[in-house]
Amino acid sequence: MTRMRSRIVDLDGPLHVADFGGRGMPIVLVHGLGGSHLNWMAVGPRLAERGRVLAPDLAGFGRTPLAGRSSGVGASRALLDRFLGASTNEPVVLVGNSMGGLIALMEASLRPEKVAALVLVGPAQPRPLLASVDWMVMATFAAYAMPLVGESFVRWRARLLGPEGMVRQTLALCCTDPNRVARDVFAAHVALAEERAAAMPWAAEAFLGAARSMVARTMRPGWFADLVRNVPAPTLIVQGDADRLVPIAASRALAGSRPDWRLEVLDGIGHVPQLEAPERFVDVVTAWLDTVRAPDTAVRDRASGAPDGPSPPSA
Repeated sequence: MTRMRSRIVDLDGPLHVADFGGRGMPIVLVHGLGGSHLNWMAVGPRLAERGRVLAPDLAGFGRTPLAGRSSGVGASRALLDRFLGASTNEPVVLVGNSMGGLIALMEASLRPEKVAALVLVGPAQPRPLLASVDWMVMATFAAYAMPLVGESFVRWRARLLGPEGMVRQTLALCCTDPNRVARDVFAAHVALAEERAAAMPWAAEAFLGAARSMVARTMRPGWFADLVRNVPAPTLIVQGDADRLVPIAASRALAGSRPDWRLEVLDGIGHVPQLEAPERFVDVVTAWLDTVRAPDTAVRDRASGAPDGPSPPSA
């Protein structure tokens, strides 16, 4: 099995990258809110059988410090764009989960020449009016949004639960059955949480900045619709039907707005299928990639900046 290696890229500050190796098409994995490169630990090695797999930690997450940078989704999209430019000279398969899905969608819309194919995994997005509400999730994000209250809440929870408790609570929220997460993957998440608690005082600031930015963006359905409309890359949506954070109705509506996109629903799975059902996740993604290999001319046109549709919205 491919071993995960760590390296640092300098992009106006350190950017930590997990390199799963592999050869061929570049595959870049973008984690969600509160996540890191470890969110891809269970699937990176198998995906590396299909291409060169890299998983960066966004600013303020994992082992990437804020270093004076913003953790908001617009800044994270710009940082991802710079990372793509520094890592490869060809369009990538861009895979994003949750907040990372929104950031990946932004990149595919704003810089279409850099994205050959797009995979959105429970992507953060506007909530349909009639979608069911998980009141615990709503209350938690309402607390995050309030100045001072959010800071106090995040620090109180961290003190109360400790690193391992935080990981357990996060997995309980994001998975239908946290026991499906492999033991070594769980242990790696706990070790990183301990590392961040001990040596990364900006962690709460980064988390809240990202959470507030993400919520503000998803409250702009017109802006989001413009992003979706301007994505030329073939796109797959992978959605757990038991996702508490992104309702299945949202992803069904998203797929309905782009009939050329494909929606794959994983029964009995929550918000992080790459952790909870890694084998199923990889099977779905690789089978889809086999069907959507873009014609060489289309990829070359995007890479050269040739027009391929309407102008994208601003960031």
